[in-house]
Amino acid sequence: MPTIDADLVIAPPAPSVAAPRRSRALPRDRINGQPSFVLHSYPYKETSLIVDMFTREFGRIGLVAKGAKRPHSQLRGVLQTFQPLASSWSGRAELRTLIDAEWVGGMLPLERTALLCGFYLNELLVKLIARDDPHPLLFDQYVATLNQLAHNEPAQIVLRKFEKALLKETGVAADLGRCAGSGGSAGDPVEPGVEYVVDPERGPRVARGSDTWPAVDGQTLLDMERGDYADPLTQLQSKQLMRFLLAHQLGGVPLNTRQILIDLLQL
Repeated sequence: MPTIDADLVIAPPAPSVAAPRRSRALPRDRINGQPSFVLHSYPYKETSLIVDMFTREFGRIGLVAKGAKRPHSQLRGVLQTFQPLASSWSGRAELRTLIDAEWVGGMLPLERTALLCGFYLNELLVKLIARDDPHPLLFDQYVATLNQLAHNEPAQIVLRKFEKALLKETGVAADLGRCAGSGGSAGDPVEPGVEYVVDPERGPRVARGSDTWPAVDGQTLLDMERGDYADPLTQLQSKQLMRFLLAHQLGGVPLNTRQILIDLLQL
């Protein structure tokens, strides 16, 4: 497995593709001990960093870590990806000031394939989650996913579960067990043995002969809805479906880590 350079995986700085669902007031001036993870960081001026942080209660935020590049800075060895932190910051601007970050511990490090999958998760969050839009359930799913990857659970299944959770949080694939949109089938339960497509803006509907979207069996959608990926056909079709839905959400913006995973691991 080649060494992965985080700066090559997520190019700094790119605006989020997904727009906030609604405007939100910026949080209060001082936040203390917030559960958080570093998604990405890049140099700022001579001795500082700008850190893209995923927090449980405030979502994805931008922080200036002043002096973090100095040799004796307490932040220098702490601001690492995939390490659980308790972070404190101040400010109301789009970029707040990081005051402190403490390593919490309790998680195994990611290695080899799991490490590459972790960078894939981070890239998804940077490109699909708007700043200052809280997603506490997605944060919990992110923590669970990192733990599963660290314990060598099947990456293909672990990633599909996270992708689905992410799309639900951004308003896509809200209920894969029922047909959506207009027409006589709207609201009907999805049935095994029937082919469906998933409209990126509405949800599942019965497939038509003229469709160019990937068709999946109704059983695949039902399996995905309850998080059961034991069936090989569900694994195959869910991978194709998630590639399609993510590509739509990204608006043509490529995922660097996705291509690496496809090339090396067929994930």
